[in-house]
Amino acid sequence: MKRVVVTGMGALTPIGNSVPEFWENAVKGVNGIDFITKYDTTDSKYKFAGEVKNVDLTKVIEKSQLRKMDLFTQYALYAADEAVKDSGILGNVAEERLGVYFGSGVGGFDTFTSDYDVFLEKGARRVSPLFIPKMICNIAAGNIAIAYKAKGVNMCVSTACATGATAIGEAYRAVKYGCADAMICGGSEAAINPFAIAGFGQCKALSTAETKDTASVPFDKRRQGFVMGEGAAALILEDYDHAKARGAKIYAEIVGYGSTCDAFHITSPDPEAKCTANAVREAIKDIDKVDAEKIYINAHGTSTHLNDLTETKTFKNVFGDDAYKLHISSTKSMTGHMLGAAGAIEAIAAINAVRNNIVPPTINLLEPDEECDLNYTPNQAVETEIELALSTNLGFGGHNACLAFKAVEE
Repeated sequence: MKRVVVTGMGALTPIGNSVPEFWENAVKGVNGIDFITKYDTTDSKYKFAGEVKNVDLTKVIEKSQLRKMDLFTQYALYAADEAVKDSGILGNVAEERLGVYFGSGVGGFDTFTSDYDVFLEKGARRVSPLFIPKMICNIAAGNIAIAYKAKGVNMCVSTACATGATAIGEAYRAVKYGCADAMICGGSEAAINPFAIAGFGQCKALSTAETKDTASVPFDKRRQGFVMGEGAAALILEDYDHAKARGAKIYAEIVGYGSTCDAFHITSPDPEAKCTANAVREAIKDIDKVDAEKIYINAHGTSTHLNDLTETKTFKNVFGDDAYKLHISSTKSMTGHMLGAAGAIEAIAAINAVRNNIVPPTINLLEPDEECDLNYTPNQAVETEIELALSTNLGFGGHNACLAFKAVEE
């Protein structure tokens, strides 16, 4: 089996349109959540989102091609472009040995709603011939493969809010077991849309906060739901020997991946947290013991009542009393919930944490829930030695994923 390392990263988020900008703002505790600008929210009780800001997509995609792609695909290509260039992988791997595992939670939601409006108003003959190839979830993975002539293994992953982490985990397995020498992997989402917001709102999942600093407050007793975010993140995973042979820059080694399902409820996590804990145990089972105070966990941390309680119990189930020594935070307090992209951008946060020995904060954590009594790094980043970084994600349908990263040991 191969060792697998991260040799490139790309990000497009509410707090930065590149990995360096995202990380700098995450450490500073910048709040990327603000009033929704994409549509009129006058008649909605959901006023806030984490929108991507000031991005020029034509830097990556020709103007003539933009109209042929849903926004989630555009975001995916933007993040992939940064990751691929960062890695220097092109020209250093055979096309048949370069794969793509990339996903989305809901795919082309804007395309779906806009074309359905056309169908209702003007009839079937006026529906765009691009409707299906813009809307389907797998099209981001397909377009990334086309852009980089990646002719190896290719898959669209969609495990709801665990999508980004699952895509990275499965790409890790593809390299580990020799199915590819390098993989472009991650997730993308662009669902800040009145129909999508209405749907999540009717699930009682969204925050109805009246200020941006109370909208996404993971592990705080004031939390009342998540805030929709958008964007994309991409990683280049590579066989360690292949990366070393070409002199690649290596950010971290991916040393474990766990994937389970609660098999409990379509939207609610299992409050016993047995299967979420099993995902974490699976991710760390082959890792030599690390002192708990040297472990960072980027928690799913959605700011929903049940998720935050379940994750707290998860970490206690796995680490016992040592759970109180862990460094934990939720970057969703700054980005909102990027759905299918969440696991990918949070993996980048975990990688940067272990590289830089910095724990990014959970911002606006002012009234900790007594039942969420672990060290959730309130409001200020912490510099400390980190040997192992984990990223956990939970999705509707009971999907759980956990990724584990360490600094590279020669």
